[in-house]
Amino acid sequence: MTIWESILLGIALCFDTLAVSATCSIKSRIPIQRGMLMALIFALFQGGFPLIGALIGTAAEQLVSSLDHWVAFGLLALVGGNMIRDAFSNKKEDDNFDISKFGVIITLAVATSIDAFVVGIGFGLHSAIHESLLTCLIIGIVTFIAAMIGQIIGRIKLPFNDRIATLIGGLVLIALGTKTLIEHLGILAN
Repeated sequence: MTIWESILLGIALCFDTLAVSATCSIKSRIPIQRGMLMALIFALFQGGFPLIGALIGTAAEQLVSSLDHWVAFGLLALVGGNMIRDAFSNKKEDDNFDISKFGVIITLAVATSIDAFVVGIGFGLHSAIHESLLTCLIIGIVTFIAAMIGQIIGRIKLPFNDRIATLIGGLVLIALGTKTLIEHLGILAN
């Protein structure tokens, strides 16, 4: 995976972090220190979960080496499709979250990083571990930036449509999965 693809993947995975950060900032005035801590925790989870997934994917590589491109495509399409479904769902965010509590920040970080874990399994199947490490680092950095931007959006009360952001993130994940499948099947080879 190229650096640009890693950045694009990080952006696609952190739309939910952006939305959660903006929502938390709108609902409660988060002090700068707490906001930076929240962004750091989100980044650690969002960057760490795909690494764990990649290690699992690497361990399973021998078992599924002939199907890895299908697995990567399937996982990315599944997560992307789920994000698209969420963009059109009418479920409400839980208003009972008190962002001043450390446990709530951890819960939100885990909730926004589960899709990154699944994606990590996919790229662990077809990437060397050092490539996965670089991708995870990039995902973490992009997530930190997105969480801080979300807090700024919330503080200055900019209009932000999390449904559109989630839809775009889902479409990007499906596009990355499709690209992986096309490359491995040799379609459109140079």
